[in-house]
Amino acid sequence: MRGGIGFASSSWRIASVARNPISRRQFSCTSPAQATYGFVGLGQMGYRMAKNLREKLPTDDVLIVQDINQAASKKFAEELTGFNVVVAESPRQVAENSETIITALPEPPHVKAVYDTMLQPATLLKGGVPTPRLFIDCSTIDLETSAAVANAARSTQQGSFVDAPMSGGVMGAEAGTLTFMIGAPSELIEKASNVLSLMGRRILHMGDQGAGLKAKLANNYLLALNNIATCEAMSMGIKWGLDPKALADMINISTGRCWPSEVNNPVPGVIPTSPSSKGYAGGFGVSLMNKDLKLALKACEEFGVDVRIGPVAKQIYDAVQADENCKGKDFSVVYRYLGGKE
Repeated sequence: MRGGIGFASSSWRIASVARNPISRRQFSCTSPAQATYGFVGLGQMGYRMAKNLREKLPTDDVLIVQDINQAASKKFAEELTGFNVVVAESPRQVAENSETIITALPEPPHVKAVYDTMLQPATLLKGGVPTPRLFIDCSTIDLETSAAVANAARSTQQGSFVDAPMSGGVMGAEAGTLTFMIGAPSELIEKASNVLSLMGRRILHMGDQGAGLKAKLANNYLLALNNIATCEAMSMGIKWGLDPKALADMINISTGRCWPSEVNNPVPGVIPTSPSSKGYAGGFGVSLMNKDLKLALKACEEFGVDVRIGPVAKQIYDAVQADENCKGKDFSVVYRYLGGKE
């Protein structure tokens, strides 16, 4: 038990073996021509990312998945019947048997706990895969935790670490059109990009380790503010008697155009595919946006950046997250909290 997160014991549970008549896979029998990938974290984003990864990998490659929610792992394996998918019972099993490991986790404590489990004891190279691992963390976390994890992988000489947070939301993860912002030495970029390109459309190298996260936090800071402004603008227009779809169409070809208006519009019915049109279900949760805004403000404080709007926005997201009518919803539910007409 680490960081409040418990993991199961060490036995393997074979979820499915595709295009292969034998009923069990032993990792010691994996062909040298095959590559083995690991994916830890099958949440709203991770599930869809892992699905795209598995569907686009060569047929003979193996994908090992793990999530603390065993139902998510089981569902993934059942949905991907016909592919080489193995369900692991702990992150350590993923790390022991994979060459490249992708993690997509909610918050810093989860990342720390998972990487502690994967890297300790420092004996990965003596296990099933005798080569240094490539760890790619797609989580949005604080700079300090990411640096500590990167240092742990490097100092124990068990592998290399890339921070690669993504942008594009659940719909982008579903469509495989995410943008990944990479923080890593230049020698790791090609290898990391080859993997990430199976889950996204754009891979941007922002600089050395930590640079990907800095770019993501700046982006999500702006997204958090744009979302509130879009909710307010749509609400005022509708209450002035404007048709919501006509208003959104105008904004989306004018200077107010932004992702919360064009793709994730907060008014139900304006964008049929947006969470607001589905009762604000799915999407990017209020708690996650609130977490990202908190991380951005923390980094601003650490680097002496003067921000004025962010702290006010944080108060709004705190209130939305605590509201029973908004809790657990997509962050566009700010529109509902502000009294927008649904």
